[in-house]
Amino acid sequence: MRWDNLTITADEATRLPGYRDDAVVRRFDAPEALDMRFYEVHSRSALNRVPPQSRMPFRWTINPYRGCSHACVYCMDGATPILMADGSTRPLAELQVGDRIYGTERIGRYRRYVETEVRAHWSTVKPAYRVTLADGTELVASADHRFLTGRGWKFVSDEPGPGQRPHLTTNDELLGSDGDAAFGAALKTGGARRVVSVEALGLELPLYDITTGTGDFIANGVVSHNCFARPTHRYLDFGPGRDFEREIVVKVNAPEVLRIELARPGWRGEHVALGTNTDPYQWVEGRYKLMPGIWEAMRDFRNPCSVLTKSPLLLRDLPLMKEIAAVTDFTASLSIPTLDEKAWRATEPHTPHPRARLEAVAELNRQGIPTGVLIAPLMPGINDQPHQVEPLLAAAEEAGATSIGGLALHLRGDVRGVFMDWLRGSRPDLVERYERLYARGAYAPREERARLAGLVRGRGRAAPTFRLRGRSPRALPGAAEVAREAEPQQLAFGTTANGGRDHGPSVTRRPLRLRAPAVQQSLF
Repeated sequence: MRWDNLTITADEATRLPGYRDDAVVRRFDAPEALDMRFYEVHSRSALNRVPPQSRMPFRWTINPYRGCSHACVYCMDGATPILMADGSTRPLAELQVGDRIYGTERIGRYRRYVETEVRAHWSTVKPAYRVTLADGTELVASADHRFLTGRGWKFVSDEPGPGQRPHLTTNDELLGSDGDAAFGAALKTGGARRVVSVEALGLELPLYDITTGTGDFIANGVVSHNCFARPTHRYLDFGPGRDFEREIVVKVNAPEVLRIELARPGWRGEHVALGTNTDPYQWVEGRYKLMPGIWEAMRDFRNPCSVLTKSPLLLRDLPLMKEIAAVTDFTASLSIPTLDEKAWRATEPHTPHPRARLEAVAELNRQGIPTGVLIAPLMPGINDQPHQVEPLLAAAEEAGATSIGGLALHLRGDVRGVFMDWLRGSRPDLVERYERLYARGAYAPREERARLAGLVRGRGRAAPTFRLRGRSPRALPGAAEVAREAEPQQLAFGTTANGGRDHGPSVTRRPLRLRAPAVQQSLF
């Protein structure tokens, strides 16, 4: 297969609920994908019907991926000294995107020090642990953080429940520097960095993390991982928390199955919306490259379609989008909840920078692809202040957005607990407000939804009117139309369409329970 050369392991297999054959489990040797598993499945359907109760202005969608890697978690105490590229140190909390620091890279037989840069920086509040080394060094981190030992990467602490994950013990020695790190030099272990104890502090502390070009950094003299999670599949179904971020189902045959479905005599050429559930341009699309085949099928069958994404990766497929637009109707939308740096880092730290998304909006419109902006979710007290919203509206208009829509946060089902847990840790001052707003269910009160929608009403340049070629009489939905038609069903905070079921002929599937983290959303 075209991605075989990108894997480091492909020898696992597991049976997922609702799929007849075993899924091949792959891992990728990339900082963004460490501790993630990708389950390659052969789906019997590509087109998914939107639930009848949804008020979306379309009936069909395609989800080449189940689960989404856009979100992440947090790890280390902000006072932890980080080794800078010039040999100095700086507290983790004070690092900035673009800073040059030490990282490591395997070169030949050895892992060596190299220069890398900080690509993202964020914080939260998590239960804290103290790792003490033989030389007296203390490292404060979350249980999910990992350090490099002579036996490989290990978590700070085991997780509760059956089964175990590799975690630090007093038999481990951490790899790092004795103060003599130099670019190109090999890492080494030493008795001074032997783990003496790992203890839970019994309290939650502000913790920080960064994303770097190498996937690691030097924290207080030891090699620290910057991307971590809880890889587990102890149950037949995936769990509703981090599994959504780290256990990604990949429908490797989606383009081929889509062609079969579009060719069926019963298919009416209806509009198909992509990206309304999980993001088709999340990180792993850069490896599997499923979307070009999907767009080629849409082009060849002249089927009207649209896409919603958080990622400028869609610019890779701009030539195909222009080919689609030449034979049928096509629009795009970029989801951008805020330009506020603090709010963005707090709510979706593993997504591309909002301004990179705006640049994609501008480029798509320059190239003749009608592209709008969806400001979603609008979260009371987090990203709904005029000084936060107005700059985004102005930037969207400057980028030529054909429509601008705004959607209020919805908290359905179990996702309510996930979000409220995040709120208690990150914004405890808002807990009472949200409990009041969502006391009666998944949706904020009508007046609150109206207030949030009013923040963006009437913005964006006039979009051209598009008429679907084929048998559907409706105009293609832009961001503003999606927002209008979706009330009050517009946003299921982190849920999957139809409970995660695929719908196709002669197949019955149990729900694959994948749920998003605190800032992932779908439109159903």
